[in-house]
Amino acid sequence: MKKALIIGAAGFVGQYLIEHLKSLKVYSITVTKLPKDNLESSGIEVFDLDILNQNEVLEILTKIKPDYIFHLAAQSSVALSWENPNLTIDINVKGSINLLNAIRKLDYKPRILMIGSGEEYGYAMQEDIPIKEETILRPGNIYAASKVCQNMIGKIYSKAYDLDIVMVRAFNHVGPKQSSTFVVSEFCRQVAMIEKGLAEQTIKVGNINVRRDFTDVRDVVRAYELLIKYGNSGELYNVGSGQAVSIKNILDLILSKSTRKISICVDKNKFRPADVPIIQADISKLKKTINWLPEYSIERTIEDTLNFWRKNV
Repeated sequence: MKKALIIGAAGFVGQYLIEHLKSLKVYSITVTKLPKDNLESSGIEVFDLDILNQNEVLEILTKIKPDYIFHLAAQSSVALSWENPNLTIDINVKGSINLLNAIRKLDYKPRILMIGSGEEYGYAMQEDIPIKEETILRPGNIYAASKVCQNMIGKIYSKAYDLDIVMVRAFNHVGPKQSSTFVVSEFCRQVAMIEKGLAEQTIKVGNINVRRDFTDVRDVVRAYELLIKYGNSGELYNVGSGQAVSIKNILDLILSKSTRKISICVDKNKFRPADVPIIQADISKLKKTINWLPEYSIERTIEDTLNFWRKNV
């Protein structure tokens, strides 16, 4: 069995990746989490890890000797990156450097999957839509800038130190159990609260005219597993649906599934200091490399997410 290590496994994507790897029955799975996080899953080994402590990182890698490393540890909220840019840079940039420097000290070369973001492309020109991996990066927020830096460092380390690194730019991924700090999950949470009479029949929204490329998290982790096996070392791949949908259309779809009549209220406090009008992935390189396509429709994802919140508010 191959040894898989998931760094930052207590988050939204990590929990789905654990279950996906377990379902394949070809991996022994070790994961890390922050001491404050709760993570329970049978058949896996769990370690507490502060990725900002390089000695801790090296100690775990030396002990486990993983064949594959999924680097999921990140501050992944765009909104929070505006509020706390220092934390975002520390985790996404310094944490990644700590991991790569620790890997350099090993007596073998594991394969690493480093997760960036479609936000890195930022203010793409209309002629660049859908966005290819070679598109000029114009990050429009602190989170995006931190991920640009992470992937640039990954590319440099791959060449300079001959590390076996595959890099990803993952576009918006959504699904049940996602934090309500993310827009689709927050809309579903608000609807579930309204249906139970716990909130007024009005949803507060920010800028709903922007268009984003949404992919179900269950499809995303399937792509990650295939990329860590078959992706080309030193290469970067977009992971997304290949389609852009406006936040307004997402909201309309959620409201169409509600049992209550709900109105919409635009809240200027929910607007970001800067917002990118459209982000849409070109996934032709991904499809060619791993023969992957999304299996979950946005309708199915929204229905599952809404039902999750109906059970958990």
